[in-house]
Amino acid sequence: MRKLFLLFFFGLSVASASGQQQKDLAPTPPMGWMTWNFFADNIHEKDIREMADAMVALGMVEAGYNYIFIDDGWQGGRDNRNNMIPDPAKFPSGIKALADYVHSKGMKLGIYSDAAPLTCAGYTASLGFEEQDAKTFASWGIDYLKYDYCHAPKDSATAVARYTKMGEALRKSGREIVYGVCEWGQLKPWHWAAEAGGQLWRTTYDVRDKWKNLGDQENAEGIIDILDINADLHAYAGPGRWNDADMLVVGLYGKPGPSGDMGGVGMTDTEYQSQMSLWSIMASPLIATNDVRNMNEATRRILLNKEVIAVNQDPLGKQAERKINDGTWNVFVKALENGDYAVAILNRADKTQNYSIDWSALGLGGRYEVRDLWEHKTAGKGKGWKGRVQSHETKLFRLRKI
Repeated sequence: MRKLFLLFFFGLSVASASGQQQKDLAPTPPMGWMTWNFFADNIHEKDIREMADAMVALGMVEAGYNYIFIDDGWQGGRDNRNNMIPDPAKFPSGIKALADYVHSKGMKLGIYSDAAPLTCAGYTASLGFEEQDAKTFASWGIDYLKYDYCHAPKDSATAVARYTKMGEALRKSGREIVYGVCEWGQLKPWHWAAEAGGQLWRTTYDVRDKWKNLGDQENAEGIIDILDINADLHAYAGPGRWNDADMLVVGLYGKPGPSGDMGGVGMTDTEYQSQMSLWSIMASPLIATNDVRNMNEATRRILLNKEVIAVNQDPLGKQAERKINDGTWNVFVKALENGDYAVAILNRADKTQNYSIDWSALGLGGRYEVRDLWEHKTAGKGKGWKGRVQSHETKLFRLRKI
C-alpha cells in the first residue's frame, strides 16, 4: 500500500511540475513579430536583423514584443548526419549567430517546422527526426517552435501522436522552448494540445488581410470569421494555455503575399484597431507581421498602445467571454488581476450606430469609472455607457469600481 501511495504521490508531483513548467514558459500570451505575411519564404538574415533593430528603436520590445519568429522557408535540407541546416544563401552566418544577435537585443528567437516530411511551402520538415531537430534547435539558442501540420493525415489520433512526440523531444532538448501547435483548429487542439506539450494552439485556418470571408473563398478567414470561432473557446485559455487566433495583419494594407491571397485586400485603420482590441481581450498571442521598419503613425499607434497591451498581458490570464452576440453587437468581458474589468463593444454593422448598455447586463453590479483605452481618457462614470460606435469599430474600456 505504501509503495502504491508513493507512486501516486510521485505521479502527482510530476504532473504538478509539468503544469508549472507549462505556465512558466508562457505565463502570458507571446508577443512578437513573424516573417510570413510580409516576406513569405523570401527571407534573409539581414532582414531579420533589421527588424530586430527597428523593434528595439521604435519601442516595440519595450512594449512587450520580445519574440522574432522565423516562419517557413529558412531550411536548407539536412547534412550528412541528418542534422537540419539553414539555407546558406538566406542565412550565411547560420541560425546560431542570428539567435545570438537577437538575444543581444533583449529578444527571443522562434523557428518553424512541420509534423510531416515537408513543410507547407515544400521545405524539409521534422517527421521522424523530432529528437534530433529539437536538440539542433536548442543548440542554436531557439526559444520557440511553431509546428505546422501541412502534408499530414487528417485524423485526430495521428495529430495527437505527432505533436506529443515533438513536445517530448522539446522537453528533453536541454533548453526551454515554447511550443506553438499550428494544426489550424480542425481537430480541436484546445482539448489535447496542452497535454501534448503545447503552450498555445491555433484555433482556425490562416488569417487573411480582410474583415470577413464573403463566402467566395474556402478557408479564407477574415477577422470576423476567426472571432466567431475563438470567442467560444474562453474556457480553455489560461496561463501557459492560449487560444491562438493567428497573426495580426495590422498595417499590411493588402500587401500581396500570404495574407493578401484569397481576398485579402486590406482593411481600414478602424478595422485594424478592432483586430488589436479583440485579439487583446481574447488573450490571443499578439504577433505583428507588417514591415516594422516603415510603419505609418496609425499602425504605430495601434501596435504600441500600452493600455491595450496590458489587457492582453494581464497576469490573471483570462480570455474574455462574449456576453452579447445579437448579430450586430458583440460585447466581451474580461476579468483583470487587480479587480478591474476590460469590456469590448464591437459594431459589426456596415454603418455607424449609437449604443447603450447597463453594466448589470454583463453581470457587473454597481458603479464604474470607464476608461477608453484608445482615447486614453475617462469616458464616463456610472452604471452603464452610451455612445457612438463607428462601423466595424471596437470600443475597448477598462472598468474600475467606484
